[in-house]
Order: sequence, then structure tokens, then C-alpha cells
Amino acid sequence: MIWNIVFLSVSVFIVANILPGIYIRNYWTALVVAIVYSIISFFIGWFLILLTLPFMIITFGLFKFVINAFLLYITDKLIEDFKIKDGITTFIAAFLISIVDSLFRWIFF
Repeated sequence: MIWNIVFLSVSVFIVANILPGIYIRNYWTALVVAIVYSIISFFIGWFLILLTLPFMIITFGLFKFVINAFLLYITDKLIEDFKIKDGITTFIAAFLISIVDSLFRWIFF
């Protein structure tokens, strides 16, 4: 579980430095973002997946990117040193964070 948080925080930090519409103060803020995002995903994510199950089936699971973008939006509103410019940037960031995080998991596990 610790490695999941570390990979997610590194992913957030990398994507925040690549995309111009994301402001993140430093790596420690990325670590806080990863922790808050994981907690929100744990408590709300499963409910959203269950609620949108027909869309998940129709889109073969691609609707999960929309759910991840919504969870990232909530995280953005909760953390002061982490700001995302607009909704499109949030969606792109959620997509890239998922890809980079999956790449780290594939490489190291």
C-alpha cells in the first residue's frame, strides 16, 4: 500500500510538471494529493463505479477515466496547494496520472 501511494504521488508530480494547467507546490504536496485521492477513491470511488455500472459496461471500462477525473476534481478542491485550471485539464490529468501510475506498477511489480 505504501508503494501505491509513492507511485501515485510520483505520477501526480510528473503530470503536474508536464501539463501547464496544473499547479502543485512541491513533491510533499504531491504526496498529500496521493493520500487524499486514495482516501476519496476508497470511500467514494467504489460507489461511483457501482452507480455508473451500465456506462462502465457499455464503454468497456473507459468511463472509469471520467470517475477518476471527478475524484481528482474533488481532491483539487480539498487541497490548497494543488490547483487545476479547468475541466478539460482535469480529465487529461486524470488520464495521464492513470497511465503513468500503471506504467510504474508494470515496471516495478
